[in-house]
Amino acid sequence: MNLTDWIVILLTALCALAYCCTRRRASWSLENRARRRAGIRLLVQAVIALWAASLIVARGLLTVNGFHGLKPDPQAMLLGALVLVVCSCYWSIRGGKLLKPVRLFAA
Repeated sequence: MNLTDWIVILLTALCALAYCCTRRRASWSLENRARRRAGIRLLVQAVIALWAASLIVARGLLTVNGFHGLKPDPQAMLLGALVLVVCSCYWSIRGGKLLKPVRLFAA
């Protein structure tokens, strides 16, 4: 896959995320607006981190010559991709919690 295809995949994922997160934007109260924006920012970071990890694996490990003929250490590349996937999972969990409505009374 060319780099252009990877950029189109990233833009498609970001557009889908923007559509899902901002559908009911008019119903946001002023108190919840900052919390919801922080949640959307964390979800965007999660999408970009997961995209970068898959780009590292696909372009770095699965190509014959690596990046411009350089062949970096596969363990270092896998470690970097793993760190990005872990960060993506953490950010998506935190962002999902920020987008949920606030409970007024605990049971």
